[in-house]
Amino acid sequence: MKRILLASAAFAALLSAPAMAADLAVKAPIYKAPPPVVAVWSWTGCYVGGHVGGLWAHKDWTDRTPGSPNYGASVGGHDADSWLGGVQGGCDYQFAGGFVVGIQGDYAWTDAKGSNANSIFPAITDSTDIKSIATVTSRVGYAWDRFLGYVKGGGAWERDEYRSYGTFAGGRAFTLDIAGSETRSGWTIGVGGEYAFTNFLSGFIEYNYYDFGTRDVTFSNNVTTYGIKETKSVVRGGLNFRFGPGPVVAKY
Repeated sequence: MKRILLASAAFAALLSAPAMAADLAVKAPIYKAPPPVVAVWSWTGCYVGGHVGGLWAHKDWTDRTPGSPNYGASVGGHDADSWLGGVQGGCDYQFAGGFVVGIQGDYAWTDAKGSNANSIFPAITDSTDIKSIATVTSRVGYAWDRFLGYVKGGGAWERDEYRSYGTFAGGRAFTLDIAGSETRSGWTIGVGGEYAFTNFLSGFIEYNYYDFGTRDVTFSNNVTTYGIKETKSVVRGGLNFRFGPGPVVAKY
């Protein structure tokens, strides 16, 4: 009988062991906070803004007057340097991490003037007055968060005014004062960097080279024609007011 009772007690103890273990206090799991949500800057969006800078142009003049004994001869050249100021606008798209492509248009006013004495007729002064310059360019760059480095290139146009004037002394003394003007086209290539100070404001600085080739310009007497070649460098900086995606939330 005792053996039966002892066996029953042992069996009951075995049955109650899991229940007792379940009643023991279970240590609460350690709470782990989720990774923080990070806002990553994106250059995707559009912008408008303004810029100021300096312009350095060089003009070479060649006699292209039909029937002239000096046809094809150089009559000299000069620099036309000054300030410029203007406006710009465009759109960018960022993809594959940090790559950025975009398109931009800009227009600037200037008053770059230069002149030289005509090398064939020293009594004549040939002068240039550059009035404005405009471009439509595409740009490709790479962004390191809020800094964007880029190269750009595209078409360029400018408005020029010319004048040849002087007084010839001697037995056939006379005064010459003729003018010409044109809107000429060319191409441009440049390099620059832009930094986003805030979600809505960025600043940039860049260098651009322009080549307008050689164009024949007939002056106001409808006879005198000069072939005028031009190249130009521009350094400018400015601000852009941006609107678009801006910061993009990166989720984990």
